[in-house]
Amino acid sequence: MKNKGKGLKNKSVLLGICGGVSAYKSIDLTRRLRDDGAAVTVVLTESALQFVTPLSLEVASQNKVYSDLYSAPMAHVSLPADADIMVVAPATAHTIGKFAHGLADDLLSLCFVAFRGPVVIAPAMNWRMYEHPVIQRNLGTLRDLGIVQVGPETGLLACGEEGIGRMADVQDIVEAARAALTEKDLARENVLVTAGPTREYLDPVRFISNRSSGKMGYALAKAALRRGARVTLISGPTTLPNPPGVRLVPVETAHEMHEAIERELPAMTVLIMAAAISDFSPAERSAQKIDKTDDLSLSFVPTPDILADLGRRTPRPFLVGFSAETGPHLERARRKLRDKNIDLIVFNDVTERDAGFDVDTNRVVLIDPDRETQLPLLDKDDVADAILDRVRELRA
Repeated sequence: MKNKGKGLKNKSVLLGICGGVSAYKSIDLTRRLRDDGAAVTVVLTESALQFVTPLSLEVASQNKVYSDLYSAPMAHVSLPADADIMVVAPATAHTIGKFAHGLADDLLSLCFVAFRGPVVIAPAMNWRMYEHPVIQRNLGTLRDLGIVQVGPETGLLACGEEGIGRMADVQDIVEAARAALTEKDLARENVLVTAGPTREYLDPVRFISNRSSGKMGYALAKAALRRGARVTLISGPTTLPNPPGVRLVPVETAHEMHEAIERELPAMTVLIMAAAISDFSPAERSAQKIDKTDDLSLSFVPTPDILADLGRRTPRPFLVGFSAETGPHLERARRKLRDKNIDLIVFNDVTERDAGFDVDTNRVVLIDPDRETQLPLLDKDDVADAILDRVRELRA
């Protein structure tokens, strides 16, 4: 690998596409890799040409596409030399077998044996083929060599049967490539992240909640995993997919969130409280659906202040809190840092349209006892890495 860093920005990806029905998904994969800041060069096997065209991949990659070994005689040397990572998706049974046995008779397999960086493969085939002992042995050989396997998934296959063999989701392949290119500087950490809203029930069908989407917490969990940490994510209800490789603990209420944190806390070295835990819950919860009336009134009681409780403990993990405010009230975040005895707090103004709820960007201030750092508007993935950078600095 030519350089270390975080993710795919300014990296070069050599994308191999084999001959399978899933090859059409690799056009989207190419776009997603480029959206993450990578330069993508595509190598098609001869059979892949039956499923996708070089023109479609040239448009998606904005780069020359290679397939013929002899039209560019030194490409099998120059392409691997210029790449930071090699991704093969879909990886067919035939190509997996060639890789496992060092057979190199086409451009893609020659690139593989000439490449010296991280490799990610996404197998795709019929379930009978995938479960065959020879295929499993070949995949085991590749994993033993350090090659990262993503998927396959179980579901409806192209042949109409149900089973394991579908190529992994494109976003999961992108995430695996990000992780493969990220320095494992948190490898000794056990990180607990909370995310999403909580629900406080009035009756079996009604609850109060908040607008948290969970995106910031999920970005933190994925970023910590990428950087080598063992990650547990305690999440309130969201529509976000479970991050592969992250241990997910689903909860609903503030009470359930508190109980889950208590169970997980003893093994943790870092706790990042990104969840928007409700500050109040109904004083009484009706066992039956409340009838519609004109004079309904509700009473509320405060929920436990989990972060303040943890801040008083000795020993405790490194604590990161969030201060989501409706306006530029930095002093409130500074006061929380002091009063709750936490190590780092992340301030953001949720009234800003590009840094509030349900968006993929954020603008935050990192506040710790030594300094305050104002970050510009960034993708939440980049914000997550900036937070983890500061955690690492403070724990050094």
